[in-house]
Amino acid sequence: MPKPTPRQSEIVELVQRHGYVSVDTLAQRFGVTPQTVRRDINLLSDMALVQRHHGGAGVLSSVENVAYSTRQVLCQEEKRRIARLLVSHIPDHASLFINIGTTTEEVAKALLGHRGLRIITNNLNVATILCSSPEFEVVVAGGTVRSRDRGIIGEATIDLITQFKVDFGIIGISGIDSEGILLDFDYREVRVAKAIVENSRRVYLAADHTKFGRNAMVRMGNIEQITALFTDQTPPAPIRKLLDDHGVALFVADPPTL
Repeated sequence: MPKPTPRQSEIVELVQRHGYVSVDTLAQRFGVTPQTVRRDINLLSDMALVQRHHGGAGVLSSVENVAYSTRQVLCQEEKRRIARLLVSHIPDHASLFINIGTTTEEVAKALLGHRGLRIITNNLNVATILCSSPEFEVVVAGGTVRSRDRGIIGEATIDLITQFKVDFGIIGISGIDSEGILLDFDYREVRVAKAIVENSRRVYLAADHTKFGRNAMVRMGNIEQITALFTDQTPPAPIRKLLDDHGVALFVADPPTL
């Protein structure tokens, strides 16, 4: 799967922010020809990142998420920076939940330098990463394995999670709207995430900037339920106000050094 260029990534962000952006507007913004913009939109549409329309690009449906293989390469460096920042707030010998998502998988990789962790996860990719360390005890939830992302969902998954009370719940999300509602696409995955939030002493949300203002159909909860938000860019003003009003800590990863 090709990785979006910086210009293409910015097109995705503009579309998610405004809902629809015309070819002419994008051509003027980037100083390129309309033909170049159309090629970008066609490629982004093939990657399931935007919806191609006559004369421009719009947001995807709130019913279906972007393909997992595309999410793995989208904002990959930003996710790595978020992960490095987040794990700096996890002490050795802590207990953790880690849920499904490409950002939480980067968190798992960044945790490999820790010692004495106990991790419960419904993400087979996370389990594979973390079980490579003899320092960790990894518990994998039972349930139905989704072939598209190796996430585990279902009643058995929730039953296992509710048997624990851990120090940190590390979760990802598909979207955060301007009212601070945490949104995702699969109600079964959301039920597991809710169980993680309810059974964690502290909840760390890892979300890159493309999640701000992004729509999805299923409500997971509200931003006031988390302890801290880890991201790569300062959130929009309405979300910042909600974080301040509810005492949710905000951590923004440093930009890459040139």
